[in-house]
Amino acid sequence: MNIDQLSIPRYEQIPDIGLYLEQTVSYINEVYAPLDISITASMLSNYVKKGYIEHPINKKYRASQIAYLISFVAIKQCLVTEDINELFLFQRRIYELDTAYDYFASQLEGTLQYLFGLRSELPPDTETEADFAKCVMKSIITAVSNIIYLRFCVAKMPENGTL
Repeated sequence: MNIDQLSIPRYEQIPDIGLYLEQTVSYINEVYAPLDISITASMLSNYVKKGYIEHPINKKYRASQIAYLISFVAIKQCLVTEDINELFLFQRRIYELDTAYDYFASQLEGTLQYLFGLRSELPPDTETEADFAKCVMKSIITAVSNIIYLRFCVAKMPENGTL
C-alpha cells in the first residue's frame, strides 16, 4: 500500500463529462490503487441493478454517481451494501452530495495518513458541534480506515512473530 500516493478527488474534481462503464471502473480503481481496493464492471452493474446507484444516462456516469461509487467502494470494506444504501439515504436527507462527499474524502485521507504515520494528528473537524449524521460518518470513516490499516499490518506480519 502506498498511502502517501492516495489522493481522493474532491467533488469538483470528479469528471462530469459522462464516463462509460469501463471508464468509470478504471477511474475509481485508479483512485484506490494505493489502497489495493478495486471494483469490477459487474459489481458496478449490480449496484445499479439493485438501485444503490442511479442508472447511467445514455450509458454514461456523471460526477454525482461517481462520487457515490467512490464512497461506496471504500465503505464496502466494512459494511454490506444494504447498510451502505441506508447510510446514503440518511445522509441525503441532511447534506448536499458535494458537502457530504468532500467531508468523506478529506476525512478518509487524513485518517489514513494519521494511522500510517504520515501526519501527527487526526484531521480536524470543520465544526465544533457534530450532529448525529456527522458522528455516523466519522464512525464509518474510522472503521474503514482501521480495516485498511489492519489489512496492511496483517500483510506485513513476519512469519516468526518478531520484527
